[in-house]
Amino acid sequence: MFSVTWGRRAPWRLPALALIAIFAGIVAPGTALAQPPGNDDFDAAVVIGSLPFQTSMSTDEATAAADDPTSCTNNASVWFSFTPDQDLTVEADTFGSGYDTVLSAYTGTRGALTLVPGACNDDSSGLQSRIVFAATAGTTYHFLIGQCCGSGGTGGGSLTFSVAAVNTAVNDNFADAVAIPGLPFSQTVDTTGATLEPGEPAGSCGSVAGSLWYSFTPTETASVTARATGSNIPVVTVFTGSSLSTLTQVACSTFSPLTFRAVAGQAYYLQLGEIFSPGLVRLSLDVAPAVEARFGFSPPDPSTFDSVSFFDFSFDPGGASIVTRQWQFGDGTSGTGSFPAHRYAVDGDYQVSLTVTTADGRSGSTSQVLQVRTHDVSVDRFAVPNSAHAGQTKQITVAVRNVRYDQSVRVELYKSSASGFIQVGALTQFVAARPNRTIEFPFNYTFTSDDATLGKVTFKAVAVITDGRDALPSDNEVISTPTTVN
Repeated sequence: MFSVTWGRRAPWRLPALALIAIFAGIVAPGTALAQPPGNDDFDAAVVIGSLPFQTSMSTDEATAAADDPTSCTNNASVWFSFTPDQDLTVEADTFGSGYDTVLSAYTGTRGALTLVPGACNDDSSGLQSRIVFAATAGTTYHFLIGQCCGSGGTGGGSLTFSVAAVNTAVNDNFADAVAIPGLPFSQTVDTTGATLEPGEPAGSCGSVAGSLWYSFTPTETASVTARATGSNIPVVTVFTGSSLSTLTQVACSTFSPLTFRAVAGQAYYLQLGEIFSPGLVRLSLDVAPAVEARFGFSPPDPSTFDSVSFFDFSFDPGGASIVTRQWQFGDGTSGTGSFPAHRYAVDGDYQVSLTVTTADGRSGSTSQVLQVRTHDVSVDRFAVPNSAHAGQTKQITVAVRNVRYDQSVRVELYKSSASGFIQVGALTQFVAARPNRTIEFPFNYTFTSDDATLGKVTFKAVAVITDGRDALPSDNEVISTPTTVN
């Protein structure tokens, strides 16, 4: 049987029909078949002799080998290798490439490769990748560049690959954490070149590409707020413990402030990094700000017939969660929760207060005066004529009772028509609060030929408080018995 060695793969056998096609001239003489890149295979990796290093190439026909590592990507890929002659921090990226890349670095041998901690990245800048790690002299590091985001197959594009040595910050390692002398503290640092140590913990807010370390030991117990601001996604994580293997997370945050209860004499370690591209990050630490307690309620003009809904709008500038809410409704009763409801038995002015407490123990309080006023008028009597004829003017009287507060009241008069009720008059009067008396609203209405055509008219009276909300609007509307019209 005829065998052919092709590209990086082990020899494979062409089917008989393929051989016949070749020898029969189906493949035209001089036609070049696409080949995988020269460094398509692990054993054919491009060796990087010195730094800085940069190359551009096509990976269009890159393939994936069966024993390629899949801990970061399992797509068509190419290989590079580098063995530093001294300890240094390595930065590698695919910036400028023409396709969506995934970049990773490994140590070990073929079939037994180990991913370098933190050295796996996709989309650090747009669709391109970047990794930074601490490299040890004499250790060979294998760079694998794959295409996102399928599985296996053949493909790639225009690749630009760069590797350089970068300077690291003095506090790149946990043991070299910068001590924060006191509060307030603020420092702007460049996380470019920050690395992850072997065994360095990842906080629950997300793994960072590299980190810088700070330590803080308060002289008195207090709530402390840490903030990290940067151009990408800065992460600050607070730990306690004395070594990387004994660290216990206290709290973490991305973008938003992080507040925790710092106990006097306890050492706290702050891990600062960015999830994607490194850059300038500002870290600040200060005494936690005061909690801003706020609330609202509805309706804004409650009566004794209303169940008043209260809404907690409290805010903690320190970013801590509010865990308790204590309400005092001003009438000797209390409540809890974010949205309590309460009904007042009598009218009055009530001092309502809210106290909120955060998870770290800070509290804030606020209060408002709630005015409960029960406004209530009603249509007590509605007098209409029994009969009338077209062109005749007759009086219609609406008697209004007001039992609570002096009010301005508007009474609207409507008559029935073929299309529904239409307004025919309106009067506004001052109505004093007199539970045992009514105030009359007199209307004069001239019956029309249309009324006569219908043969009857039904009137409707509606009383409206103009300077308040009626607590019981159901008794503000009355419909009369029909008036016969001829």
